[in-house]
Amino acid sequence: MSSPAATTVPTATTTVLAAGNYFIRPSLFAEAVRTAAGDTPLDIREIQFGWPHTPFGPVAEVIEASGTEDEMIEALRGVEICVTEHGPLTARILANCPDLKLFCTSRGGPVNANLDAATRHGVAVCYAPGRNATATAEHTLTLLLAAARGVGDTHTDLRRGVWRGDYYDYDNCGIEIDGTTVGLIGYGAIGSRVAKVLAAMGARVLVHDPYVRPEALAGTAEQVSLDELLSRSRIVSLHARVTEETKGMIGREQLAAMPHGSVLVNCARGALLDYDAVCDALESGQLSGAGFDVFPEEPIPAGSRLLTAPGVVLTPHIAGGSRQVAHKAARIVAGDVGRYLRGEPLAHCANPGALRTG
Repeated sequence: MSSPAATTVPTATTTVLAAGNYFIRPSLFAEAVRTAAGDTPLDIREIQFGWPHTPFGPVAEVIEASGTEDEMIEALRGVEICVTEHGPLTARILANCPDLKLFCTSRGGPVNANLDAATRHGVAVCYAPGRNATATAEHTLTLLLAAARGVGDTHTDLRRGVWRGDYYDYDNCGIEIDGTTVGLIGYGAIGSRVAKVLAAMGARVLVHDPYVRPEALAGTAEQVSLDELLSRSRIVSLHARVTEETKGMIGREQLAAMPHGSVLVNCARGALLDYDAVCDALESGQLSGAGFDVFPEEPIPAGSRLLTAPGVVLTPHIAGGSRQVAHKAARIVAGDVGRYLRGEPLAHCANPGALRTG
């Protein structure tokens, strides 16, 4: 549902801050904003934060941000619109940047913005839903296929100069997707894409998602309870959001309910999964393989069992990272910049109440 149109009328020249990083460069934001703005005169300033060369994390009261409050306050002086990926928007920044009216974060959700404070200050916060759905779905399939066929261990052996013929032993062989039952926990923008590809490959796809409408499955998958999904699926992939209900949703009991020798994939969030229980399941053979892009602690600690557990394929939280995602995310937030400048309803506003108070 569209939010109310912004009430602020832009000045003759609108000042915009393009606060990028090494993934979505400031120039990508600036180019997308200029295109969306059309003939509107713009003064675009650029600043670049260190992510991903330096990790994001909490900044004051917001999470998953990059840069400091002081840097943002200085960069936002006289700025009406900010487009960014990880730049923070805190109560202190808002109190010191009275000209700011629109803050666009190119994340899937506004995790780097204090929405309550933004609303009080009349600053609309927009975000970029679905920006990396295709990239994450493709990466999920990459890890799923690799884990199902034992690519992690065989690759490591070959890099060490070891050629093991026993990988062709029946008990060591991997499994095909065709004819295999695959369970997806979550059927949003990412899970639904994964389901369509798996179905096209001949998999029987089960879905557990209490929020999905049966008609949305459109013959691609069967909707079942979590218990049934676990008991029937040889491969399980996680696509749920982290909530109080989903934290740690897959633990020892759930892993034990899966068929012996199953495969588990997680490109969603590390908090969904008990990784110690996973390592036990891998070492016992209850799981024959696993593919993970997200972890309870990032970077992975040097002594983590995941680094030595058998059958694991690991990537460093890069599922949502592609060149197309960088351009797509910039275009999505720039689209709302263009709508704001034209006085049109914003497409992806997280706090529409700000538009009535600004």
